[in-house]
Amino acid sequence: MKYRLLFYCFILVASMPSALRAQEDLLSMIRDSASTEKQPVKSSFKTTRVVNFQSLENTHARNLDIKISHRFGFLNLGIEELFGLDAATIRLGAEYGITDRLMVGFGRSSFEKTLDTYFKWKTIQQTSGKGGMPVTVSLFGSAALRTFRVNTDLEDKLLNRMYYTGQVIVGSKISEEFSLQLSPTIVHRNLTATTSEKNDVFGIGAGGRFKVSKRISLNAEYMYLLPDQVAPGITNSLSIGFDIETGGHVFQLHLTNSTAMIEKGFITETTGDWGDGDIHFGFNISRVFDFSRKNKTKAE
Repeated sequence: MKYRLLFYCFILVASMPSALRAQEDLLSMIRDSASTEKQPVKSSFKTTRVVNFQSLENTHARNLDIKISHRFGFLNLGIEELFGLDAATIRLGAEYGITDRLMVGFGRSSFEKTLDTYFKWKTIQQTSGKGGMPVTVSLFGSAALRTFRVNTDLEDKLLNRMYYTGQVIVGSKISEEFSLQLSPTIVHRNLTATTSEKNDVFGIGAGGRFKVSKRISLNAEYMYLLPDQVAPGITNSLSIGFDIETGGHVFQLHLTNSTAMIEKGFITETTGDWGDGDIHFGFNISRVFDFSRKNKTKAE
């Protein structure tokens, strides 16, 4: 009886490595299967803006994103203007997610007393896993109305104070830290200041994000305009800054040569020159309110 018991114990011990290997193989197969499933890639940027540019991100379904954007004057105004802090341009806006892929927004800027409205539709979603989609593609469209009136009848006509923007945003979250996007853009102006300017202005923007830590990222963007489209003195928009995430808020602190905070402004009306110190210090504040049923259930 004793020898039989020892024999059974020997068999049990001898079979344990193979059983453990089989279990490990099974777990490995489950992990491999899960890793090959296509999953949407999220958080390419911390908010729906790079700085001025629209980013790859959308406001989630049934979420309301309140945005406050502020630009001080140029830093080269000197000590008398407290290096631009005495001057201010502001935009108040809101964005609402109809679905996770479609959002709408509107805003009002103190610069030229402009009203703007827009949509952004994510037509292709980047996914991870075997056979995943490597890029996200979004379509963006906006309309703006300059309510500030001048003294000429031609410029005061309603249609002549309208501007439209169309944009394709193509980008990718290349790694956990780095995201990059390109934005071919057209801005249509119903009326231009001079006959030498084009009503349709074409450009291509580039924007990127580098994640410094879990809550902080470095952002940059640049808009290149094709030659001979805008008035002399108009420069390409360039902005750099940091995003800081704190719970439901995202604070964006940045430097930019653009005064306006909507597409028709920072694309076709930027006059600041970085080399001359025509740089605004500014910030964007984003605060998201969740009205989804899931959030209501948690509250109850």
